[in-house]
Amino acid sequence: MARRRKRRTAEANNHDRWLVSYADFITLLFAFFVVMYAISSVNEGKYKTLSESLGEAFSNNGQHGNEIDPIQIGTVPTSIQPIPLENPATTDVEEKRDLSEEILKERKRLSQVSGQFEQVLAPFIDDKFVAVKKNDYWIELEMNSEMLFLSGEAELSKTAIPVLKKIAEVINPLPNMVQVEGHTDNVPIDNIKFRSNWDLSSARATSVVHELVKEGIHPLRLSAIGYGEFHPIADNKTEVGRFQNRRVVLVLMSQAFARYGANDEERAKLLNLAPTATVVDRP
Repeated sequence: MARRRKRRTAEANNHDRWLVSYADFITLLFAFFVVMYAISSVNEGKYKTLSESLGEAFSNNGQHGNEIDPIQIGTVPTSIQPIPLENPATTDVEEKRDLSEEILKERKRLSQVSGQFEQVLAPFIDDKFVAVKKNDYWIELEMNSEMLFLSGEAELSKTAIPVLKKIAEVINPLPNMVQVEGHTDNVPIDNIKFRSNWDLSSARATSVVHELVKEGIHPLRLSAIGYGEFHPIADNKTEVGRFQNRRVVLVLMSQAFARYGANDEERAKLLNLAPTATVVDRP
């Protein structure tokens, strides 16, 4: 009876031995997939190092044979090379930005002239008949037409002569060009003397130019321009706005930018430029 039980037990154990092989197979299969996953997400640099090490291990005497490039997995990152840029010296940049000494001197001179205008015309500035506006390359004297002319007229009134005389005393010693601009409001004018506001503004600017010539300013320095109602500085729908738009503007121009103030060589010198051609200015 004892022999029969021992034989049955041994036979039962022999039937379960396939589980060992099956477990080994599952373990190897799991290891295989782990390795495949690791290879698929491996760092490119580490993978390349591993490939080179394997190549050296299987080559003759540790020397490099015909190596095979590693298989590229995924998208190979693009290497962006920096673009070399010019690096100019700071002093060169500053020199290009700096204006010439002549222009800086002229700016200073225009600033001084602006102060002189404000001083001699102070009473008229306080009464809002004259405004002094300064720019780096010009000075504007904005004079209201009510101070200079009667309504609809282009002849200077008696009150205009002393004002223009003071202006001429400041301008006379200077070499700068003077541009006189006439402006009106948008109320139409149509009479025997003037067909339009354009004619009226031109005639008023010309009258101021003639008076400046009488005060000793050379005609070559002067010009008269009529703008009519086309450059308003206020709303023509109101009486106050129309009052401001009726004006004569005297512009003292910078020598570097005035049309007849300097020839091309002188302008090039003022602007630090090399003239490309010689042009004879008009007399």
